[in-house]
Amino acid sequence: MAFVVTEACIKCKYTDCVEVCPVDCFREGPNMLVIDPDECIDCTLCVAECPVEAIVDEEEIPAEQQGFIELNARLSQQWPPLTQRKDPLPDADQWAGVPDKTKLLEE
Repeated sequence: MAFVVTEACIKCKYTDCVEVCPVDCFREGPNMLVIDPDECIDCTLCVAECPVEAIVDEEEIPAEQQGFIELNARLSQQWPPLTQRKDPLPDADQWAGVPDKTKLLEE
């Protein structure tokens, strides 16, 4: 079991979660982060740090977000690790809470 970054991260890319991860399991894409499920140790530290509540336990992910389990696994093999906090995307606050952002994902 691992944690999964869901749709809420798209176009925001807050990186508060990266700072607290003890195993560096986050990967950075153009407009969101993902978690490498092979690296995640289920410590839960990142969950509370995400200001848009984008990180969800794989076992508790809502039905409409199930595709993000595969997406995190796939993209974590393509995107580079992110080990230090960075500024969010410039318009992150405008995108926070906006639904239906999956089509805006940049792979």
